Amino acid sequence: MRATIRVWMLLGMVAILFGCGRAESHDPVRSAEEKITLRVFWWGGDFRNNATIQAIEMYEKQNTNVNIEFEYTGFNEYWKKLAPYAAGNALPDIMQMDVSYLAQYGTLDLLEDLTPYIQKGFIDASHISDNNLSGGKLGDRLFGLNLGVNALYSVYDPEVFKLHDIEPPTEDWTWSDFEAMGGQLKDKGVYVGTDLTPEQFFAYYLRQYGRTLFAADGTKLGYEDDGLFVDYFGRMQRMAKNRLIFSPDIWYSDVRLSDSDPFYTGGALLGWGYSNHFITTVEKYGKPLQLAPVPGPNRDQGMFLKPGMFFSVAKNSKHKEEAAKFISFFVNDLEANKVMKAERGVPVSAKVKDDLKPFLEPEQQQVFEYVEWVEQHSSTIDPPDPVGTGEVTAVLRNLYDLLLFDKITPQSAAVEFRLKANAILARNMK
Repeated sequence: MRATIRVWMLLGMVAILFGCGRAESHDPVRSAEEKITLRVFWWGGDFRNNATIQAIEMYEKQNTNVNIEFEYTGFNEYWKKLAPYAAGNALPDIMQMDVSYLAQYGTLDLLEDLTPYIQKGFIDASHISDNNLSGGKLGDRLFGLNLGVNALYSVYDPEVFKLHDIEPPTEDWTWSDFEAMGGQLKDKGVYVGTDLTPEQFFAYYLRQYGRTLFAADGTKLGYEDDGLFVDYFGRMQRMAKNRLIFSPDIWYSDVRLSDSDPFYTGGALLGWGYSNHFITTVEKYGKPLQLAPVPGPNRDQGMFLKPGMFFSVAKNSKHKEEAAKFISFFVNDLEANKVMKAERGVPVSAKVKDDLKPFLEPEQQQVFEYVEWVEQHSSTIDPPDPVGTGEVTAVLRNLYDLLLFDKITPQSAAVEFRLKANAILARNMK
C-alpha cells in the first residue's frame, strides 16, 4: 500500500518540478508480430534519437526474433509520461534513467536488480570497472547500467580571454581565481561565466571539503557546517551584485538559445556543463573551444565521474533476459557506439572506448582526453540522489534567486535551506 502511495507521489513531484511546460513527444512508431517484443523509452534531442534508432535497428538485424517498439521525448515530458506508466504497472521494458530519479523508482520496487543478469552472462560487464557500475547501485542492488561517463567542465574561447588580457584557466585554478577574473572585468559589461546551477555546483563545492549535499542514508543533508553554504553562496551573491554572473532576470529569458546566451556572443568568458555537452556547444559556437576543469581547490576530492544516464529494466517486464541482452549490446557493440558517437558520455566499456579512438572527431578526442584526466583527478561519486531531491532542489533554487537579487543574506538562506531540506528528506524516507 505504501509503495502504491509513493508511486502516485511521483506524479505530484513531476508536477512540482516541471509545472505546465510542454515538450515535443513522439509515440511508438513500429510494432509487429514477433516472438519477443521489447518497449524502449528514452529522452533526447535529434542526434540521440536518430542514433539510438539506428542502434535498435542493428540489434534487430542481429536478433531476428526480437521486435523493438520505441518512444522518445524531451526531458521534462519524459518524467511526466513515465510516472503514470509506473502508477499503472506498465513501465516499458527498458527505460532511460537519470541519477536524480534512480532512488525514487528503485526504492518503489519498480526496477529490476541487474546484478544476476551480469552474473549469468546476459550483460557482459567484463570491460566495465566497478567504479563505472557503482553509480547505478542502491546498496548492493544494480538498478541502472551506466551508458556513459561525464564530468563537470568549464568551456572557453581563448580569443575572448586574449581580448580582455586575462589568462585562461589552468588545471590548478580556484574559486578565488574565478572571482579575481571578475575584478578585471568589472564595469566592462562582460560576465565571468554563465549560470552555475546551484544544486550541481554547491554539491561539488561541498565535496571539495569532504562533505556531501545529502547524507548517505538520504534522511538529511550531508554537511553540518553552514559556513560552507555561506562561503559559496556569498561569493555568488557578491559577483551577481557586480553583474559578473547571471542574475535570475537573465535566466528567465531563454539564455540557452545561442542568440541570447552571452557566452555565444563573446559576452561571457566561461560556460559550464557536463562533458557530453561539449560537442553541441562547439557546434553552436561555430569555432573551436577549449575545455578546463571547474575551479579548485581540492579538485581531486571534489571532481567525480558522473553516469550520463542509465538503462534500467522494469520489474513488470515479461522479457527481462532479452532486455538485459539489449542493454549489453548497447554498451559493448563497437558499430553501435560508432553511430552513437559517445553522445551519452564516454563509453563505460574500456574496450569500446579504446576501439573508438581511431574514429574520433577532434572535439570527441578533446572530451575523451578530458574525461581520462578527470579519472586520474577525482574521487568516487556520491550515492544516487535520495527521494525528495526534486523538492529540495526547488527550495535551493528559490533561495538562490533571492540571494542573487540580494533579498536575503547567505546566513539566513543557509538556515532556511537546512530546516526545509531536512524536513523534506525526513518526510520522504518514512
